[in-house]
Amino acid sequence: MRAVVQRVRSSKVEVNGIIVGQIGFGLNVLLGICEGDTEDDLKFLKDKILNLRIFDEDGKMNLSLLDVKGELLVVSQFTLYGDCRKGRRPNFMKALSGQQSEKLYLEFVKQCSDLLGDVKTGIFGEDMQVYIQNDGPVTLLLDSKKDF
Repeated sequence: MRAVVQRVRSSKVEVNGIIVGQIGFGLNVLLGICEGDTEDDLKFLKDKILNLRIFDEDGKMNLSLLDVKGELLVVSQFTLYGDCRKGRRPNFMKALSGQQSEKLYLEFVKQCSDLLGDVKTGIFGEDMQVYIQNDGPVTLLLDSKKDF
């Protein structure tokens, strides 16, 4: 499981010109799920993301999303598993198929909601426009298998 985590001042997702998820201060998470991902991968990333100390306190990154009571927007993004090493077209063979991936995605959102309350999302499998006002900028790449 992979995530692009961005500290944001605001972020929103639109589908067909309609805002389906929107947050203010917090984290935007683009979440990719691959073949072989399990509940353990989900739990690892959830715990890592919610507890990452990337919010400022006295000029240092020392507070987590939970500490600052920030908001969370989670957007599914299978293209995080695009392999671009050969040729010019990404290969998405490692990305988990739709129905299985959606199940893990929804469980990730649920587990985050259990700790944060309301978590905003895009719409799984839809063509979405994501607007991100990155704060810092702070952008981190996470991988449950620690591939990078």
